[in-house]
Amino acid sequence: MIHVIAILTAKPGLRAQVMQAFNANVPNVLAEDGCLEYGAAVDVAGASPAFGPDTFVVVEKWRDLAALKAHAGSAHMKAYSALTQDWMDKRAVHVLDPA
Repeated sequence: MIHVIAILTAKPGLRAQVMQAFNANVPNVLAEDGCLEYGAAVDVAGASPAFGPDTFVVVEKWRDLAALKAHAGSAHMKAYSALTQDWMDKRAVHVLDPA
């Protein structure tokens, strides 16, 4: 199993718009062969430190790297990326082994 932590920052004020598109795509991702977990999280109100109001974190678990690569190349992820690309400021994706 591998873990993925994706830190996604929308352009100012667009996080809700990106999250709407993300959440619409979640059922497609969860149906993929090899997807064990896939969901978004945001800062707890009042917690510190915080990523900020434009950032959300995607927490993923995949059976293996091949499943993750298939996910990245899937039609629904290409469509999601095309839809949201102009709304995003930056992305940082970390692919990790369990320790």
